[in-house]
Formats: sequence, C-alpha cells, structure tokens
Amino acid sequence: MSATAENPPAAGAATATVAPAAPVELRARARVITDDPLYRTVPALLRFSPDEPLAVRVVFPADLSPEGTDNEWVFPRALLEAGLLTPTGTGDVRVWPCGRVQAIVEFHSPEGVAVVQFDIAVLRRFLRRTYACATR
Repeated sequence: MSATAENPPAAGAATATVAPAAPVELRARARVITDDPLYRTVPALLRFSPDEPLAVRVVFPADLSPEGTDNEWVFPRALLEAGLLTPTGTGDVRVWPCGRVQAIVEFHSPEGVAVVQFDIAVLRRFLRRTYACATR
C-alpha cells in the first residue's frame, strides 16, 4: 500500500504540484553550404521538449521545402553536443566542428543532402537551455 493511501491528505489541505518544464525554442540563422561561393542564410528553429529528453529538433521553414511544409529533423541531443567537438553521426544527421566558431550539420534524405552551418555559440546556448530545462 502506498504512503498516500495509508495517510490521505487532510480535507482542505493543499497539495503541491510541479508545473511541467516548458519547451525550449531558439531561433537561429543557418548558412546553406553549396558549390556556389556565395552562401544563402536561412532561418532555423531549434526545439527541445522535456517530454522527449533525448531528442532535439531543427525546423526549417516551409518556403524552403518543395512540398511547402516545414522541414523538421529530429535527432539525439547527444549527437549535437558531441558534434561540436568531433565529427559525429553515421545516419541521416551528421555534425562536426568547422573551425573554432562554426559547426556543420549535414542532413541526408532520399531527395539529397543539405549541408548547413551554424555558429557554435548558438548551438551551445541552445544545449545549455535544454539541460537547464531538464533539471527543473
């Protein structure tokens, strides 16, 4: 029998509830890397939900997709973190540092490969917020 069943709260007693942690979202600018010497900057949304503590999401806007829908990638948070230090990943998402201030995230799909560059400081800030959210 649980302690609650053995000792129910007194009538009218307040019970403490913990509010669920809010999702973390961070808007970022990403540079699409192509053969062209000029790069294209695109908006990206970095998203984390405490309901999925091992995953992060990167969402690109619908106007970048041939289908006209948001393009969302879900992959392990640990992959993003490790990729800021050393090349990581063997599947659909690969991450590696590019110099001291940028990181490359490579997305593989049946339609092709997209190579995007982020500022490492932005990705680290996002990761710090995800861990802070998870400890609440």
